[in-house]
Amino acid sequence: MSQTPDSAVRAYVETHRTAFLDDLMEWLRIPSVSAQPEHAADVRRSADWLAAKLKETGFPTTEVWMTAGAPAVFAEWPAAEPDAPTVLVYGHHDVQPAAREDGWHTDPFEPVIRENRLHARGAADDKGQVFFHTLGLRAHLEATGRTSPAVHLKFLIEGEEESGSPHFRALVEERADRLAADAVIVSDTGMWSETTPTVCTGMRGLVECEIAFAGPDQDIHSGSFGGAVPNPAAAAARLVAALHDEHARVAIPGFYDGIVPLTDRERELFAELPFDEQEWLRSAKSHAAHGEDGYSTLERIWARPTAEVNGIGGGYQGAGGKTIIPSSAVLKLSFRLVAGQDPERIERSVRDWTADQVPAGIRHTITFSGATRPCLTPLDHPALQSVARSMGRAFGQEIRFTREGGSGPAADLQDVLNAPVLFLGISVPSDGWHAPNEKVELDLLLKGVETTAYLWGDLADSWSESP
Repeated sequence: MSQTPDSAVRAYVETHRTAFLDDLMEWLRIPSVSAQPEHAADVRRSADWLAAKLKETGFPTTEVWMTAGAPAVFAEWPAAEPDAPTVLVYGHHDVQPAAREDGWHTDPFEPVIRENRLHARGAADDKGQVFFHTLGLRAHLEATGRTSPAVHLKFLIEGEEESGSPHFRALVEERADRLAADAVIVSDTGMWSETTPTVCTGMRGLVECEIAFAGPDQDIHSGSFGGAVPNPAAAAARLVAALHDEHARVAIPGFYDGIVPLTDRERELFAELPFDEQEWLRSAKSHAAHGEDGYSTLERIWARPTAEVNGIGGGYQGAGGKTIIPSSAVLKLSFRLVAGQDPERIERSVRDWTADQVPAGIRHTITFSGATRPCLTPLDHPALQSVARSMGRAFGQEIRFTREGGSGPAADLQDVLNAPVLFLGISVPSDGWHAPNEKVELDLLLKGVETTAYLWGDLADSWSESP
């Protein structure tokens, strides 16, 4: 058995807390902003720093992997037991742009601790959540007396997540043999709140497109030609109007084919969360909830696919009137996808549906940008249960389950490596990802440390007991 004694873990974490935070703050001082070319050297410096720190932690293999963009960090530490499961930890070491004039109370790259909160760009997203694994691993080894982890442990920490991970899938495909794993742990997510710890079970995918409509070869007089030639702005408006039916369901044929439905148990668990819809609306800066009939707000944003109009334009936009039929119009759409939906199939459906909607005399072109696949791990998956048990030990309470409405590169790991993706994050909504004064709650950060100290033994035991 690889169970880790709780008291020994907590004692080790408390003893090494100060040194752990000192190291993390050193890393946070590196402005690894992948979106800004002037910080390219800092992103490389951040990768080198992490590789050196992982080697200091005890990983016998640490490498910086170059890509066509920013570098990723790979580390590997085999278990002593050949039949132990292999676990890959994913995160990212790049951060969002930040400057004092954006509204920061202090320099975003000079970490400060106030009221037991660590403020700095990357404190929660994602350096803090990557780094808690290092102390957790050392606590696991110390408390169990092991000289290597209870699982074959690998890390892949990319450097371009905040820039859309443009080279990530190619990297995973190229290095698939080195990255092969039985399970993937993603520590780039959060919890419901400080008092309601949760584990995320899935993220939606994403397809985006731009549709350009062309009518007359130039803007023409609406009195001379209106009502007699097709209007591209009207064609764009009609297409938007046809996008949903009267029940707020997406009207594109085949859009819902193959979707993995919400289980009754998942719906029960979502309903148990302390969700205040009016407070949520205030955070959304909106005045009413709206969406697909038959589903709650949480179900709509976590577990149902959507089609959204992100932008629409065409014709005269200046002051006063200008009586024309515009020569062109443009429409930007995005589709959030759930498990069972394939981005390529959705793209074909959107293309076919658009062609059917556009009237004769209007030319159109449709351009899709990079797509992201959805990912979902069933509630009863043994590895997911290991994460929930380990987190429950750390927090001393029942762990609930959520999903996330957004999208990320985790689905590429699931797709290429054919391994379940498990989300282990301790950040909370008030941490302010991408916002001024980003912070992480230190008590929660150390709960993340403690969770990982328990997790590797729990996973090893679960694997050995599974049929």
